[in-house]
Amino acid sequence: MSTNGYHADSPPPTAGRSLEVELLSEVISIELDNLDPNPQDMIDLLREGRCKGWIWTTLAAEYWRNGYLDGAQKIGEVAKDYCDNDPQLGSVYPVFALLANLQVARAYKAPKMILSSARQDKLHAERPKEDYYTDAASLFNLGEKKAAEAGDAGNVLSLLTRGILQLSKRSMSEAQRSFESVLAQKPTNIVALLGKAKILYATRQYPQALKLFQRVLQLSPQCLPDPRIGIGLCLWAMGQKEKAKAAWQRSVEVNPSEWPAQLLLGIEAINTSKNENQSEEERLSEFLLGTRFVERAFKANQTNAAAANVLCELTIQKGQYKRAEKLAERVIQFADTKTLLSEGYIRAGRITQAEGIAQDAFKHYAKAKEGSQPNIVASVGIAQLQLKNDEIPAAIHTLDTLLQQPSGERSAEAIAMLASLRAHPRPGVSSTDQAQEKQRARELLERVCRILHLPEDPHSQTANGSSTPLTRSQRKVAQDVDLHVEIAKLWQGENNDRMERAYQEAARLSEAGGRADPRIVNNLAVLKHLEGDASQARSLYEKALTDAAGLDPAVAEGMSTSILYNLARAYEDQGEIVMARDAYEKLLNRHPEYVDGESDPCLASLCMYGFRSAAKLRQARVLADMNRKDEAHDLIKQSLVSQKSDLNIRAFYTHFLIQSGTPKPAKDFVFSTLKDHDKHDLYALCAAGWIQYHQARESRDSSPPGVQERKRGFQRSAEFYEKALHLDPMCAVAAQGLAIVTAEDALGNLGGSLGPMGPDEAQKRIKDARDALDIFAKVRESINDGSVYANMGHCYYARDEFDRAIESYETASKRFYNNQDVPVLLYLCRSWYAKANKDQSFSAMATSLQYAQKAYHLHPWDKAILYNIAMIQQKAAEMLLSVPPAKRSLKELERAIEQAGHAQKLFASLAQDESPVIPYSREIADQRRKYGESMLRRCDEHLAAQRQWEAEAQAKLEAARQRRQEERERQEAAERARQEELRVQAEKLAEERRRAREEALAWTRDMRVESDEERERRTRKASSRKSRGGAEGSADEQDGEREPRRKRRGKLKRGEEREGEEEALFSNDEEDAGAGGGAGVGKPTKKRAKKRAVADEDEGEPSAPPRKRQQMYKSKEYISDSDEEMS
Repeated sequence: MSTNGYHADSPPPTAGRSLEVELLSEVISIELDNLDPNPQDMIDLLREGRCKGWIWTTLAAEYWRNGYLDGAQKIGEVAKDYCDNDPQLGSVYPVFALLANLQVARAYKAPKMILSSARQDKLHAERPKEDYYTDAASLFNLGEKKAAEAGDAGNVLSLLTRGILQLSKRSMSEAQRSFESVLAQKPTNIVALLGKAKILYATRQYPQALKLFQRVLQLSPQCLPDPRIGIGLCLWAMGQKEKAKAAWQRSVEVNPSEWPAQLLLGIEAINTSKNENQSEEERLSEFLLGTRFVERAFKANQTNAAAANVLCELTIQKGQYKRAEKLAERVIQFADTKTLLSEGYIRAGRITQAEGIAQDAFKHYAKAKEGSQPNIVASVGIAQLQLKNDEIPAAIHTLDTLLQQPSGERSAEAIAMLASLRAHPRPGVSSTDQAQEKQRARELLERVCRILHLPEDPHSQTANGSSTPLTRSQRKVAQDVDLHVEIAKLWQGENNDRMERAYQEAARLSEAGGRADPRIVNNLAVLKHLEGDASQARSLYEKALTDAAGLDPAVAEGMSTSILYNLARAYEDQGEIVMARDAYEKLLNRHPEYVDGESDPCLASLCMYGFRSAAKLRQARVLADMNRKDEAHDLIKQSLVSQKSDLNIRAFYTHFLIQSGTPKPAKDFVFSTLKDHDKHDLYALCAAGWIQYHQARESRDSSPPGVQERKRGFQRSAEFYEKALHLDPMCAVAAQGLAIVTAEDALGNLGGSLGPMGPDEAQKRIKDARDALDIFAKVRESINDGSVYANMGHCYYARDEFDRAIESYETASKRFYNNQDVPVLLYLCRSWYAKANKDQSFSAMATSLQYAQKAYHLHPWDKAILYNIAMIQQKAAEMLLSVPPAKRSLKELERAIEQAGHAQKLFASLAQDESPVIPYSREIADQRRKYGESMLRRCDEHLAAQRQWEAEAQAKLEAARQRRQEERERQEAAERARQEELRVQAEKLAEERRRAREEALAWTRDMRVESDEERERRTRKASSRKSRGGAEGSADEQDGEREPRRKRRGKLKRGEEREGEEEALFSNDEEDAGAGGGAGVGKPTKKRAKKRAVADEDEGEPSAPPRKRQQMYKSKEYISDSDEEMS
């Protein structure tokens, strides 16, 4: 401890490294660099020589400098008693200050707290820092009392000691005042400068602190503690990291045995090793260098919590938990900041959690959360422990509390963990609450996607790359495959697009990890399959099968079975019937009674359809598509023999019989299902309703018993549908069946088929269609099928809303049938035909013809479609011939006539068709042919009329265009003439203004000349008046004064006479000319008017008292000034 400036009569410290002590007869030199750790001999020597107090404190300080704190304290204690008893040896206060600083030095190496539950680093015999600080304060106060008694209070040493004690107690403002008081007396005091610099750094005043550290370095380059460390810390905080590193490196060069710079360089090197932009060799080199620096620093000072904290993390990564626990306990006990204390508790919690000591881990994490800022790692650790103890609600509460804090709201790790907990089903949670929890989990995961910029975030598609880079921990979360699978599961069944993006990212990450997970690839393939992309789904299924083959056979068997089934379905949808059959046979050879999705309950595959069907049934479906219906029938019967009561197989068999065109066996089988197996089977009830409705509708028996039987069939159909809806109010198939019954008025007279039509039949038909539409709109939300849109189109067609009918049909055709379904194409043809007739639109009729031709291309054997094509072509020509020439074009007419000729050939061939069963009437076909002949005979006349009308219309159009062109040219010529006239006027006005400016300037020059002459005359007359006597001179002066005024008035009148002729000259031309503006015409300036007014006033006062004469002099002076201004 420096005592510089304390005693004026004390000799300065010795220049060398020795201290001379005078005895009675000799002088003994003490070598300060080679002191005996035991100071007893030195104490005896100082006693014998009756040395001054400053020698005692100097020797004690040297012991302290050499690290012998006990020796220094022993010398100080003896000196305190020795000097206190003998006032001639000097003041005892420096001894008290020395002892107080020794206690502070001991506090620096003492633990902040004693951990009573420490298992490795036990320090029960040590005293905490607070005890040393208390002793130091006691010694300081006692010394202050002694100094006050001696009349020596408030000296530099007192202020320094006070500042050090205040700084150690974190009383920054008081310490700063103490140090500033020292610097006011001694501006170069090193201790005060260092103390103030440290306070400025702690209060984040880095530039000011930097200047002080640099000042200390200039004053004392060998100062300890090294100011270069403070310089580096300030530079680092100011962002100048390379300069900071250079300062610390220089400190290590100057003081290789000091640990602070080594610790800082070690931490910097370890952090640099985490930079992923460097090569692996560079990162490893930086890591090893940093580790060596930190180990050296800790070896030099094993009570340093920062070094222990770094080494603890490195030791945890090595798995050396015993040593790591000791280091963590060292951090906890010696930490002097809340941040270090929290990190010590967190690492202790991690170690005990890894060792399975959950209770201790929970305590450590709870202690870490007691800091001022919420600790994310501690909260996550507590949640993990609660989750391990199956306390899921408590874990959710812990994470919820964390995320409500500002520091935790952007923690992707905590948010992802909380989302996973909320999405996980928990016992005792109702379905409503679970749905709410699932929604909250989605919202949380959306926050994670936004924070981490994941592909699942819809806004990430529009990001422009301006987002902040992710941290290392955030990248680990973003690369977690399970996180993306969790996101996909939460959106399952609600948003296939987001599911697909999540599975794509999960598949990419799993492939980047070395091996793709077959389950993820399979799920991605199923999504593609559901979207209708069978080709992409097939390639993904094949890849998943290949990936599954490389796994353990026990796991791969279940995966490959389900994936093979999905692959067979893809073959089937692609039309690869042979490959699909082979895949099903291969699957059945492995598992003769395989049912999809049941062989591996752990497989995260998606169910493609609502019911479960055996692979044997899928093979039957393939054979049926190959028109090998007998073989398909045998396979279904085999399945029924083995699983006679399987309602899914019975439903498939019912469907097979209906599609095979055998409604009678289908009716018997479905009634058998309802009677013998399950009278509440929804599929059987809906199938029975459809069969009853189909038979009643297709019946052609018009006899009274036949009509009654049809009515009963419709009634039974409605009853079956109603029963299905009673069992399941959400059954969309039954709802659609009832809607069809309502739309076609099957329970009424079926549009006149079951009885006479009433007068309001049209209104009733529209109302029934409206009611059916309401049902179909709700069914559409449950059934994603083209039949719903087709039925809605029928309702719109019945209401004569052809545009909306076309929209519904096109949706069904494009979205569900790929424009390959003939009935839907014919529905579109019918709707466009009706629209064309209603709007008299040839283009709509052409569109109708196109749909009919597409349907004929798919079913070239269907003569009904061929008849419709001929009818549309003939009707198009008939429509164009009936409209006036203004509503048609020659090109359309020629095309319609050409199509009508083609229709004639079709009608002729259809009328001559000798097939036994045809879907049209030969007589009507022949009549249409004859009608076409008569219509075509009038075509030449219509063509000639159309050509004549279009020629006349073209001539009128050309004439109108020519008139518009002539009018436009006339207007342009008039505009050019007007612009030329304006230009000439502008030039004339500019010339007049130029002449006016020249005249004004000439007049101004003349006025200046006249004003100069008048001023000279007044000067001569004034001098002659001064040479005359008193009264006579006064009269002469008045006469002489009025004379120039009269002359001046004459000039003004002369100006007034010219005012009428040259009024423009008295405008603001002069000011405009001086300011660069143009000449203008205005009134005379105010100065001329004011000048005339003064002249008139003087003229009306012939004899005035002297006071008035003095006022006249002022007026004269003012007029003279005004004349100068006007000139």
